[in-house]
Order: sequence, then structure tokens, then C-alpha cells
Amino acid sequence: MTPPKKATNEQKPRRYAPRLPPEERREQLLDATLGLIAEKGYESVSMEGIARRAGVTKPVVYDLFGLLADLLEALLEREEERALMQLAELMPAPAEDADPAQVLVDGLDAFLRAVETRPDAWRLSLMPIEAQPGIVRKTVERDRTAVAKQLETIVRWGVGELEVPIEDVELLVQTIIILAEDGARRHLADPERYPRERLTAFTASLLDSVRA
Repeated sequence: MTPPKKATNEQKPRRYAPRLPPEERREQLLDATLGLIAEKGYESVSMEGIARRAGVTKPVVYDLFGLLADLLEALLEREEERALMQLAELMPAPAEDADPAQVLVDGLDAFLRAVETRPDAWRLSLMPIEAQPGIVRKTVERDRTAVAKQLETIVRWGVGELEVPIEDVELLVQTIIILAEDGARRHLADPERYPRERLTAFTASLLDSVRA
């Protein structure tokens, strides 16, 4: 007597993500969220989408982050800390005999290198304002203010050294930040058309024109 055949529609056992300590799982979920935002924008983020990307069930995500807003806030805090530390390390400290224009060019080059090393993370803050949720806008503005304070000291020194007739240093700093962010967006979107070398060379020629 032949044994009965197994049902052809028998489902395979579901594969679960390996068990991780809570802190490692937390970082995994934050990384999954970061990747999702970088690829599809904030509007595509959901607890279900994050769970699917991380290979876990939704209850796992809810256990570590009660709400999507809490998860986003945790992600922003992590990336804010990393970005400010990175910028603090890269911010040029001009010597007394340094060329102010070259200091700014070197600073832009360092910023673009930072963007290259962590592109997904920088896309969070470089997205257009209209595409950012309210909590993201607040964080980005706070970071921009912190960077502006650091940059103002350098720019004020540079204006004095070059004897450029610019009185509103604060507005000049904001202009530099806007240009740097726009250059970073272009570099991320099309690195072949807007390589780092092209952006820094243009900045150097622009500063030479101002000096002249």
C-alpha cells in the first residue's frame, strides 16, 4: 500500500529574524528606517514597512518604539549626534597666516567628503523642507543654527583678513550654508555631473572674484 501524498499547498515554515539583544535590534530598526527614507522619502515610512525591511514582525518594532513618531525622533537624535560630531572634526581651524578663501574651499571639500561617507544619513537633512515632517524640520533648523555659530567665527575672521566690504556677516554665513547644501544635494543626485572637484573649483573661482 503506497503512503498518501503530501498536500501540494503545504506552507513552508515562516523564517524569523535571529534574536538580537534589544540595543542591537534597536540599531537595526533605525538603520532600516534610514534606508527606507533615503530611498522613498518620509511619506513611505510606516511601522509595517520598517518591520518588513528589517525582517521582523510589527510587534517587535512596537515593543522598542511605541509610535512611529518615537522611532523617527530616535533616528533623528542618533543622526544629529553623528553629523555634528563629524562636522566638528571637519570644521577648519585656520592658522594665522592661512588664506581665508582656501580655508572655506577646504571646509566645503571636507563637508562633501562627509556627505560621501554617509549619504543616506545626510539625505535626511538635505531633503527639501516641504518633504520633511515637522519634527524633522525642527531638528534640521537646530543643527543649522549650531553649524552657523561655528562657521560665523571663521567667516568673520576671513572677512577681516580679506578686507571685504561686507558688514552683515550673519547673512553671509547663511548664504554659504545654502550654497553648500545645494552643492551637496546636486552631488548626491548626480555625482558624475557634479563631482566634488567641480563644486570646490567653482567655489574657489567665486571667492577669487570677490577678492578681486
